[in-house]
Amino acid sequence: MSADHSRVPVLQAIAEFHRRGDVVFGPPGHKQGRGVDPRVLEVMGRGTFACDILTLDGLDDRRESQGVVSQAEELMADAVGADTTFFSTCGSSLSVKAAMMSVAGPGEKLLVSRNAHKSVIAGVILSGIDPVWVHPHFDDDLHLAHPPEPADVRRALELQPEAKGMLLITPTDWGTCADIAGVAEVCHEFDVPLIVDEAWGAHLPFHGDLPAWGVDAGADLVVTSVHKMGSAIEQSSVFHLKGDRVDPVVLRQREDLLGTTSSSPLVYASLDGWRRQMVEQGEELLGSALRRAHRVRAEVDGLPGLRVMGREVVRPRGAFDLDPLAVTVDVRPLGITGFQAGDWLRAACHVDVGSADTCRIGARLTHADDDATEEVLLRSLRRMVAEADGIGGGPSVRLPSRAGLAVESVMTPREAFFAPAEEVPRDRAVGRVSAEVVSPYPPGVPVLVPGEVITREAVEYLASGVAAGMLVPDAADPSMEVLRVVRG
Repeated sequence: MSADHSRVPVLQAIAEFHRRGDVVFGPPGHKQGRGVDPRVLEVMGRGTFACDILTLDGLDDRRESQGVVSQAEELMADAVGADTTFFSTCGSSLSVKAAMMSVAGPGEKLLVSRNAHKSVIAGVILSGIDPVWVHPHFDDDLHLAHPPEPADVRRALELQPEAKGMLLITPTDWGTCADIAGVAEVCHEFDVPLIVDEAWGAHLPFHGDLPAWGVDAGADLVVTSVHKMGSAIEQSSVFHLKGDRVDPVVLRQREDLLGTTSSSPLVYASLDGWRRQMVEQGEELLGSALRRAHRVRAEVDGLPGLRVMGREVVRPRGAFDLDPLAVTVDVRPLGITGFQAGDWLRAACHVDVGSADTCRIGARLTHADDDATEEVLLRSLRRMVAEADGIGGGPSVRLPSRAGLAVESVMTPREAFFAPAEEVPRDRAVGRVSAEVVSPYPPGVPVLVPGEVITREAVEYLASGVAAGMLVPDAADPSMEVLRVVRG
């Protein structure tokens, strides 16, 4: 019997709470908005606080006998073809940590794609996992990393047969996708699970013209940030389990170890509602978004000085596929950086792009865009092209070479992070072992990970990048004047 996807257990439980008129003598202290400053309500809305209800003796009873959240998770799993789904209210930053710790433990090896987000590195540090870096393919023209290929994973597993599994990142922040099926086949040949950090892929299961998504392609555990490309609010994340290579009890316990005991019903409710929306309307909504993306790509690619990344990157040692809803625009022909482009669009046009780096900006289209937002984006980019001569200037960024990115690891990230450390001027940091995570943000992929030997190219890239507008918020010194290194 098929699941009834018109049901939304969390939303229905909130509506029932309101219908009953429960008076609560426990958290949250604002008592469903009654104690909130009217000036706050004016901005946030009374409904936000009215829906802020505890799960126990709120959405459900003390024993959770109604299974409100578990029913919603079961419906989500059914919608995407997973065996088991877990909701997370701490974003995929938590979900990916729980996933890693369910596959490998302290001192055990895990293959990790080196273009991982800083949240993955945090998981490595917290867990004590010994990462085996699988390096992505660097595009010298675009100065962009494409995901590792099955052959890269095979070589790594042959060299490290004791590895407990593989963590693959796809799609990347710029929309390039990995050969998940090929990597899964290699992992399963070695009898280890594949974790896919698919933070940017919440929409992929719901339209056939989008790249294949992890569960359909054979991954064992898939982490998705629904807030990124779906209709759920910030911090909304799910992880999906398929098959028996990862124990669901272990996964639940790892999530419980890391997760909050004060889960937000706003997150649960928006996840629940988004699942219903996608099952009932996803094909239509995403089909419209794909047609819009095709128009936007063609229009932007026709503007002088702008180059849209297209399927030319789908090739051996490039991307396996490309999400067309990720509109990645190289602005270098205009004589400006992506940092400058993003800052100018926000200041002059009130348009906020999703990502910006030295070479490009990234605009994400979703099912929420319409003709009005499409026109705002296109009009703003036309204006940027027309006024580009007044945008450029300033220091240039010393982009690293392919070799400059392949740094050597001499300590595990955990060992280096907790080792006695000192801060030294950046020139004296060359040749020393990093004791900190240094991640230009967005997208948040570390240039330096604890335990790696700092190269001159990395230092020059970071220092020149900050001077040109790069943000490095996690470094001990975001100005990059000094770096934190292992003492001795």
